[in-house]
Amino acid sequence: MVNKKIGVYICHCGGNISDYVDVNAVKKAVENIPGVALVKTVMFACADSTQQEIIKDIKDYKLDAIVVASCSPKLHLHTFRRVAEQAGLNPYKYIQANIREQVSWAHSDDPKGATEKAINVVKGAITRAKLAVELEPIKVKAIPAVLIIGAGISGLRAALAFSQMGIKVYCIEKSPFVGGRVAQWGNLYPDGSEGRSILSNLIAEIKKRDNITIFTNAELVEKSGSAGNFSVKIKIYPRFVIKNCDRFHEAIQKCPVEVPDDFNFGLTKRKAIYKPYENAYPELPAIDKEACNKCGECVKVCGDAIDLNQKESFVELKVGAILVMTGFDPYTPKVGEFGYGNSRNIITLQELERILDINHQQNEFVFQNQKINNVAFIYCVGSRQKKEAEKKVNEYCSRYCCTAAIFMALNLIKRFPYLNIYHLFRDIRTYGKNELFYEAASRNGNVFIKYDENDPPTVTLKNGSLVVSVNDMLTNREHLEIPVDLVVLVTGMIPRSNENLSNVLKIPTGRDGFFNEVHPKLKPVETVISGIYIAGAAQGPKNIQESISSALSAVSKSSSWLMKGEIRLEPNIASVDEDLCVWCGKCLEACPYEAITKISKDKKEVAYIKKESCKGCGACVPVCPVDAIQIKGYTDREIMEHICSMIKAGGANE
Repeated sequence: MVNKKIGVYICHCGGNISDYVDVNAVKKAVENIPGVALVKTVMFACADSTQQEIIKDIKDYKLDAIVVASCSPKLHLHTFRRVAEQAGLNPYKYIQANIREQVSWAHSDDPKGATEKAINVVKGAITRAKLAVELEPIKVKAIPAVLIIGAGISGLRAALAFSQMGIKVYCIEKSPFVGGRVAQWGNLYPDGSEGRSILSNLIAEIKKRDNITIFTNAELVEKSGSAGNFSVKIKIYPRFVIKNCDRFHEAIQKCPVEVPDDFNFGLTKRKAIYKPYENAYPELPAIDKEACNKCGECVKVCGDAIDLNQKESFVELKVGAILVMTGFDPYTPKVGEFGYGNSRNIITLQELERILDINHQQNEFVFQNQKINNVAFIYCVGSRQKKEAEKKVNEYCSRYCCTAAIFMALNLIKRFPYLNIYHLFRDIRTYGKNELFYEAASRNGNVFIKYDENDPPTVTLKNGSLVVSVNDMLTNREHLEIPVDLVVLVTGMIPRSNENLSNVLKIPTGRDGFFNEVHPKLKPVETVISGIYIAGAAQGPKNIQESISSALSAVSKSSSWLMKGEIRLEPNIASVDEDLCVWCGKCLEACPYEAITKISKDKKEVAYIKKESCKGCGACVPVCPVDAIQIKGYTDREIMEHICSMIKAGGANE
């Protein structure tokens, strides 16, 4: 069927388009194309008044389809679909022609060429509109339960939000204890709240709720199904401590094995049976499988509360949505990077956090049996690195580091007023109200020294003492040599190693290694896989406030359809012509979403599309040797005639 009556609307976009594209020339070029019932130019197609005008035109002219020539469909696809629906027109009979991003903005230096290109783009869209068919969204029942991967501050806060809405929550954490990085930090900006105190309050609320289940020492190993109805398999590694015992403290003391404590970044030692801190959750200690020699000393103290032969187990769950909140790792400087590894008095900001927390009762700042009087913070270590040939570097800004370092300096001055503190920075990025911390540090005697990214400071040992050398951009590159007792490298965030999880979920990562959202502004927590969301520092550097905000955004987005009990998926999916299909398996190999399977039909084997899993990516189409697969709404005929109409004057003939 060919649509005979097409309505075309060409947008000025307030000058964004009409300043470079002659919209009246575009109108004149397309108004006599067969099948075009009306053509209008409008100032803002997305304006409420224009939307109402389009609705009236569809009804009055009994239009079969509409074309809106304006901005990217990423912005207003759903706007104009709703317009079509309100007028009684199938929403998939609306075609968007992008003449802003792809035409006026791209060719602002060539108005004549931009106008010619706009005419061709609109002609192509008209041809697509003629061939557009009615499609209906795929409706899938949604299980009112979610899986949250990661029990840091974002995951726990999201779990509580879901619970408050009556949605069942399963939360899995790879480590033996929840809390993530926040548990390691002392006073946090902006108000000085203590990290573990925040977690304790959050966990206390979670423990009151019976619709939140937390699995620690656990990871996702299998996922099948689609949005609304995922089947997941969780692997739970043995904790070896299986029930409570009132003599755990004694058991930990009796353990003969000591290893570097990763909670304290290796600054201290811990036993093979341990808790990272007193109020850690779960309350039961854990036994480090790699460190434990199974000597049995802890068993002698706690008896059957400890099972050194405990095996891994599996749990299978059904959930409607999956939220990924796996957090980040702090960057570890390379040996020699700003002197790191050459002196024990060159540490990272994270290590300083733990040092001060461990020695919270010190009246004087003593480290390595030396009183610390002079401290230098060096910024942008592991962030905003310069690209070097094929070498992988972190080109992004980690966002939180400047504020965290300055806030730490203010706390140091408050606790040890005698300190001299120097900040060696490329740029200070204490955005928002955090700029007040920068001002306070300056007023409190902190010295800020700006260095050129091409001429970074160096840290050397001279006569057993640390000396920081830098050319200060603020004093016309004056060369400074600053003797210090402690160098703190302000290190950024790097993505966690999540390769296995990424392979299971089939969600992509960006070139920075963090998980990728669909669009940073329009779909900031959604992934290319329907029903799977990302939030927190798993998708990029964020501070705690930003992480929680994105977590609650993911909760809001997913709960909107979980609570309805139904999700609607795009119908632009693959379709198999069973008469042509001879089942060669090539489409199965090409599909990245496991949406194709083999079935028997009329005494032969053919491909079958699992419509809930198909994303309409089209990877299966070109590999089919008999052209048995098409994408609904993007068939070979539609695409070819679209292209031909952009080449031939007057569009494709019917």
